[in-house]
Amino acid sequence: MPDNNEAKWYVIHTYSGYENKVATDLEKMVENRKLQDLILDIKVPTETVVEIKDNKKREVERKLFPGYVLVKMIVTDDSWYVVRNTRGVTGFVGPGSKPVPLTDEEVEALGVEKRKVEVKYSVGDNVKIVEGPLEGFMGIVDEVNLERNVARVIISMFGRETPVELELNQLALIE
Repeated sequence: MPDNNEAKWYVIHTYSGYENKVATDLEKMVENRKLQDLILDIKVPTETVVEIKDNKKREVERKLFPGYVLVKMIVTDDSWYVVRNTRGVTGFVGPGSKPVPLTDEEVEALGVEKRKVEVKYSVGDNVKIVEGPLEGFMGIVDEVNLERNVARVIISMFGRETPVELELNQLALIE
């Protein structure tokens, strides 16, 4: 078992359809056994989609990864045992019996954790694109959406003003 004390995200495999039950059972177990310092967060990633059924539009929550639950934890014998023996859990995702944490890139790609990006610019400011395919372009900030981690910038491309949506960390304020 890893002995570093940093909590990492792990993927646990569950019986399909039992994701929410596993998450609530695990939360209860963490509370009952006072393991909050070892098992920090439990998530069942979902997305809201519009479904049309009988000519009626409905918004429904759909699981992004059916059969999987994400757990942020410090792996010790106790925390591993609690997760492994929760009803509905078939095991950790990874080779053999050793849980393998998600990399920072995977966590970011899955959107599991909201990382705070410090924004030094606001609407109307001149910015330079510092990363991505439009690197080097200059533009004016049109909109900043902290929740979605994006900003809309108006750049001059092919002789016309073009709005582009970029991640907040792809921009730098021109001072």
